[in-house]
Amino acid sequence: MAVSAEFLDHLSELLAGLGPLTVKKMFGGASLQVDGVAFALVFGETLYLKVDDETRAAFAAAGSGPFVYAMKDGRTASLGYWSLPESGLDDPDEAVRWARLGVAAAFRAKKPKTKKGRATRDDIGPGPWDG
Repeated sequence: MAVSAEFLDHLSELLAGLGPLTVKKMFGGASLQVDGVAFALVFGETLYLKVDDETRAAFAAAGSGPFVYAMKDGRTASLGYWSLPESGLDDPDEAVRWARLGVAAAFRAKKPKTKKGRATRDDIGPGPWDG
């Protein structure tokens, strides 16, 4: 289900407290980004926020559910995104509080860039190059 421009406008207003958002259309939906990092997905009329091991339990306790999609072979899969809890649907302060958890999870998931696809010295640990 495609995301409507009206719903994206609503989310921009709802999440205005996060600062400037970038919206990128993708696969019939959209991603929301802060400082170049995707912290949310939008499909249909649902906002899904990035979760990780630190935040998943809070989303589950609030009654949120994971983003699940059907694959071509009939199986289902999920990504590390959970729906915005109902408490944040019409409350900008609450929505921003949940979105900040998504932003934090997205930044934690962002891997440091390495030169030419190789691990940096800190990534590979001690070795003969240490003297």
